[in-house]
Amino acid sequence: MSNDGVGLRAVTRSVAFLIAGALAVTALSGCSSEEKRSKPLAAQDIAPAARDRVADGGTLHWAVDAVPETLNTFQSDADATSTTVAQAVLPSMYRLDANGRPQVHPDYLESAKVVETGPKQVVLYKLNQQAVWSDGREIGAADFAAQWRALSGKDSAYWTARNAGYDRIEKIQRGANDLEVRVTFARPYADWRSLFSPLYPKDVMGTPDAFNDSARKKLKVTAGPFTLKKVDRKGDEVILTRSARWWGHPAKLDEIVLRAVPREKRAAALAAGEIELAEIDPEALGRIGLAARAGAKPGSSPLAGPGRLPAHGSGSNLSAADALRSWAVVHGDDEEAADEELSARQKERRALTAYKREQAALKGFEVRRSLEPAYTQLALNGASGPLADERVRRAVARAIDRKVLAGVVLSPLGLPAVPVGSHLALSGQDAYADNSGALGGQDTEEAQALLADAGWVAGGKIEKEKKEKKEKKEKKKGEKAAGAEGKKTGRDSEKEDDGTYVVGEDDKGDHKGVDGPQHLAQDGKRYANKLRQGGAPGAYAPKGTAAPAAGATKVLAKKGKALALRFVLPSGPGSGTLRTVAGRISSMLEKVGIRTEISKVSDESYFKDHIASGQYDLALYSWPASAFPATDARPIFAKPVPAADGSLNVEQNYTRVGTDQVDQLFDQAVATLDEGKSRSLIRKADSRIWAAAGSIPLYQRPQLTAAKKNVVNAGAFGFQTPVYEDMGFLEKGVKASVRPSGD
Repeated sequence: MSNDGVGLRAVTRSVAFLIAGALAVTALSGCSSEEKRSKPLAAQDIAPAARDRVADGGTLHWAVDAVPETLNTFQSDADATSTTVAQAVLPSMYRLDANGRPQVHPDYLESAKVVETGPKQVVLYKLNQQAVWSDGREIGAADFAAQWRALSGKDSAYWTARNAGYDRIEKIQRGANDLEVRVTFARPYADWRSLFSPLYPKDVMGTPDAFNDSARKKLKVTAGPFTLKKVDRKGDEVILTRSARWWGHPAKLDEIVLRAVPREKRAAALAAGEIELAEIDPEALGRIGLAARAGAKPGSSPLAGPGRLPAHGSGSNLSAADALRSWAVVHGDDEEAADEELSARQKERRALTAYKREQAALKGFEVRRSLEPAYTQLALNGASGPLADERVRRAVARAIDRKVLAGVVLSPLGLPAVPVGSHLALSGQDAYADNSGALGGQDTEEAQALLADAGWVAGGKIEKEKKEKKEKKEKKKGEKAAGAEGKKTGRDSEKEDDGTYVVGEDDKGDHKGVDGPQHLAQDGKRYANKLRQGGAPGAYAPKGTAAPAAGATKVLAKKGKALALRFVLPSGPGSGTLRTVAGRISSMLEKVGIRTEISKVSDESYFKDHIASGQYDLALYSWPASAFPATDARPIFAKPVPAADGSLNVEQNYTRVGTDQVDQLFDQAVATLDEGKSRSLIRKADSRIWAAAGSIPLYQRPQLTAAKKNVVNAGAFGFQTPVYEDMGFLEKGVKASVRPSGD
């Protein structure tokens, strides 16, 4: 996944409210429309087909980001591919429906319910009587108990990434028969449905060695529609094969091959027939969409353009090469120059031929679109600097137009451009409610008033500093121009200018601004070329590019220091959308007098060296949504606490903004078995998180999946857990279902 969607579950805020009365009581209720359920903003798009329309057999090649380092999803380095494998080969008591709500998985579980609430909460699981492991052993209480002991946190020999929920269990027992499992909780646990999904066999969970090492590379015992055939690290693929012991609907496919393919190479891999299914970026969407609309018609190539040599008709006596040479000479070039032009033209025509070949191949694919169960946020580091002041954080939030930012990303993709209104759930989920009113919408005057109240005013010493800086720069330039020895080498130049520019300074000349929405998808080739040249305009600029000048608001200052925020962004090719959004945000902040110093860093160091370590003021990254926010979201928003060594334990709260009140609401929600009351507490917690302005949800991430047109029951899944046994290829002669939206 790109940094816009990095999964951060395994990787954790502390500033109290400075304006205690800033939040109105009515905004905190968060439950006036509690009984009105929201709907997902976009439906899943998987080309649904009944099983009798799906052919038996075949191999589906599915692109993934990487071969997983571990097959144990409870370890810290588990990734999205680890989860995909687990979903296909291991039991889950619950899976999510199209609304992101947990539903009993009938192939494993007949029922599960709370049968006692006092003195202890007891949940009784009744298992499907056909549910067995691939070695023939029944799935039962021994497997549940082994997983509880491994994940409870009581035995440090198990290297677990998390134990939430399992640490609240007191004991696990066999019920009235082998098909019943009784789980008794020491403390009430509202999110008990989150447990035992996936469920590993006792062979994996029974000993620390098996948990820590054996399950990383292989899974000898499984219980799903597929089994794990091979993890081929040299070939960069994981091979899943149809399970002969599966008791449910048999898998339609013979095999699923999860093949590691970099995002930027997926369109080419699709065209080459190496994969049939792949999540893609907007640039690839543009290439596939162009193929669907125009095919390989002459003149449709982006290589054609004004000023190029017109194509000769079929009756011409000149070859294309001769025509090009003749054209070059006629236009005043000597023969040597004409030869150079000829060589360039030949290269271009070879590229055009390759392009047409790719376009013809891509006509067999379509792009299935939905919204990923994850949202992108603007993170504000409240640990130190100007953003330690809640008023400044709130000013940043009020300066930003979230609807515009959602439109920049989603409108060009044909997806609903609706800002996310909650930190803890997405539209369609039970806990969702738009609580952004606790902070307020875009309001330039209010943002400026908050900054003034915090002591940031225009003018002052900063103007003098800028003048001195400019004079010093001009003096240095004059000294270097005096002799040849004063010239900078290319390397020296790079050291002096690392590609960072300051948005808001008005002494740097012209800058063309931010890419429009069309550059996210409709003009994918042009967008990709700009990235190769140094980045998305307006997000960060290539070296030597000046920052905006016209219309800049006077920079604000306090105690002689300018109000400048360091905006850290990843530099990889998959992060173009983030950089475009960052450019828009910087322009919005400039209008209220906030300067941003945008710096790009490598993808490898983005989280480890900057986000997790707190070396930033502003940043963009994504969080996955959860059906169990009381459990999964708490470490993201928990108030940081001092550790024994004097450091700050932030868990996953990288903005370092948290309150005791939010923590208490999470604690109450997770211990409340009344679902309605638990939802109400979650919504109240979300309102207070909005008010603290540590993170600002922007938009739900787009989910774009390229699929061969005859691939069915697979694509952009949205919230819903994939049904692996139903995936496959349409029977020959059978027409695909009508898709909810066209390309």
